[in-house]
Amino acid sequence: MLKAKDIMTKDVVTIHPEATVEELARLLIEHKISGVPVVNNEKKLVGIVTENDLIRKNKRFHIPTVIRLFDAYILLGSGKAEEEIKKMAATTVNEIYTQKVVSITEETSLEDIATIMAEQHIHLLPVLSSDNVVGIVGKADVVRALTYEASK
Repeated sequence: MLKAKDIMTKDVVTIHPEATVEELARLLIEHKISGVPVVNNEKKLVGIVTENDLIRKNKRFHIPTVIRLFDAYILLGSGKAEEEIKKMAATTVNEIYTQKVVSITEETSLEDIATIMAEQHIHLLPVLSSDNVVGIVGKADVVRALTYEASK
């Protein structure tokens, strides 16, 4: 059975949290990729940032709903509103990247990779060795591998 080490992209493009959102967009376009791992100065994984993060930054803002109940006013969704405003005003990767990253190892099976992607709605999985990014597996890698497996 195929494993992550067999299907991963080994030449991984990464970005630092201090990079600008504009630098991120250029990097994604230049390399024709949908996202990149975010690494610190020691090259340790600290998060992941994708096209979706850039798209969310530019979405329409939804004003929280206010409900009046007796003599009190209740603001619904105010916590999310603050988070949305921060992301929309972001100028650096640090302000938009996802810190909670699902990652895999080089030994993770193709079946496990497909399961993680399908169940958790994840499109990019960094491959780690001692918190260092050694590869990345995307949806296209999985589809290619599944096609290869089916043709055997």
